[in-house]
Amino acid sequence: MATQMSKKRKFVADGVFFAELNELLMRELAEDGYSGAEVRVTPMRTEIIIRATRTQNVLGEKGRRIRELTSVVQKRFKFQEKGVELYAEKVANRGLCSTAQAESLRYKLLGGLPVRRACYGVLRFVMESGAKGCEVIVSGKLRAQRAKSMKFKDGYMISSGQLVNEYIDAAVRHVLLRQGVLGIKVKIILDWDPKGKQGPMTLLPDLVTKRIIIVTELYSFY
Repeated sequence: MATQMSKKRKFVADGVFFAELNELLMRELAEDGYSGAEVRVTPMRTEIIIRATRTQNVLGEKGRRIRELTSVVQKRFKFQEKGVELYAEKVANRGLCSTAQAESLRYKLLGGLPVRRACYGVLRFVMESGAKGCEVIVSGKLRAQRAKSMKFKDGYMISSGQLVNEYIDAAVRHVLLRQGVLGIKVKIILDWDPKGKQGPMTLLPDLVTKRIIIVTELYSFY
């Protein structure tokens, strides 16, 4: 007889499962532009959609790598045979994905590129991709022994309110360098999109729209 789990325990179990799955995929697919995962539970099986910038590398030769990842996830989380299926989905616009940009900045810093030059390169690419604003924060031992933070901003940015959850896409990464660990935080504010593809469909409350109304009057002469 199957034991029934309380709602509180189920939410906690689902959260722990997603956190561990996300950590596994992040470490395994960091070089392939991993940008997040989505878990869909159906009556027949559990579907995991992996979003990445280089989906061909995620799939591997003849789908070999995705099958290996499926096997690892199945054994680790004790899924039944064919109880879990992994899919790869390409990120539509990597310039609007904070995770992809944080990973890109991480590899630039590991390659020895100066912090200021690397951050301005990310800012320029994000703004050219159609973002409304971007903020990059790098903290740690940048040059001297004393740790400090450098903040780079371009465009418009909001920091409070419910719309932060809808408009802001944020990601945090860590870079292990010889002098210590650097922290990277990338925040991208998306532009309003009525179709909901490149941004949220909800309008910002402080957005003022001008409407020109042309009134025509008809005069009748007797």
